Amino acid sequence: MVVKETACLTVEDRMAVDEELAADTAALDGAGDRAIITAVRAAAYRRDPRSVARRAAHAVTERTVSLRPAPDAMTYLTALMPVAQGVAAYAVLVREADGARAGGDERSRGQVMADTLVERVTGTRAGITGIDLQVVMTDRALFQGDSEPARIPGYGIIPAETARTLLLDPERTGTEVHDRQDLALWIRRLYTAPGTGELVAMDSRARLFPAGLKRFLQVRDDTCRTPYCDAPIRHHDHILSWANGGTTTAGNGQGLCEACNHTKETPGWSAKPLPLPGLRHTVEMRTPTGHTYHSTAPPLPGTPWSAVDLWAIHTRSPGSLPPPAAVKNGVQVLGRVIQPA
Repeated sequence: MVVKETACLTVEDRMAVDEELAADTAALDGAGDRAIITAVRAAAYRRDPRSVARRAAHAVTERTVSLRPAPDAMTYLTALMPVAQGVAAYAVLVREADGARAGGDERSRGQVMADTLVERVTGTRAGITGIDLQVVMTDRALFQGDSEPARIPGYGIIPAETARTLLLDPERTGTEVHDRQDLALWIRRLYTAPGTGELVAMDSRARLFPAGLKRFLQVRDDTCRTPYCDAPIRHHDHILSWANGGTTTAGNGQGLCEACNHTKETPGWSAKPLPLPGLRHTVEMRTPTGHTYHSTAPPLPGTPWSAVDLWAIHTRSPGSLPPPAAVKNGVQVLGRVIQPA
């Protein structure tokens, strides 16, 4: 904690802060982390106010919002922002919750705060109007009560019952739907290849991926296709670049996070799709060190994890993958079979 809070100081000032705090350790006896951090910050500010102010100004530029999965089909929506804005936003949510509770609302304080946040951000009390969630599930799970889990691209697997409730009975998701016309439900059919669950390809003559093809890639890839990266998809990338003759097609397209897409364009990196009929979409990536990795799109709901057979890839495309002995050492990471060369 001391190292972190004094990182902006010179070596001499860090030593001075350490000496100041160590001179009377009894003053911090029994103090928690927050109290210790406050004491360190105060000492650092006394030594070099300008450095501390510059550090705070830089921190403002790193404000952001992130989303990560939580257990039981829940999620953590986290915002990093300046303290004044954060305190103000929280105070508004508290005020709304207290007012609703005082008026007889039976929801808990936390529930009202969460619902109010969604309402203020999305602009609707239902919270999902105009937002494309792209819940992916089999027709059996949607209409026949099958237990095959559904998937929300960028989030992961949710129980089939939860998906049906979200689509067919939104009032049970924890948010009131005061106007049924506010909630629009669209069902898109996804055609897959028998046995493997590979999405049937679609193409475009455009340089940029059209909206429909972007949705296709989002559903197929779920998260960033770079091996070992599970960040949300931010860019829709030509695996073989447009400048080098790559086409704007599902076969030559992949979903990447922003960082991986920029990294892929640096010297030494290359990628190509492996057109192997009967298998899920696979990309071969070569790094500047000469190592080769393969990333296979995760299976859609209703298709088995074993649908991708590395031995079949080796058989159909001799030389494109390592020999069988090396294939045995492949690992499956976050739904993708990763095989280093």
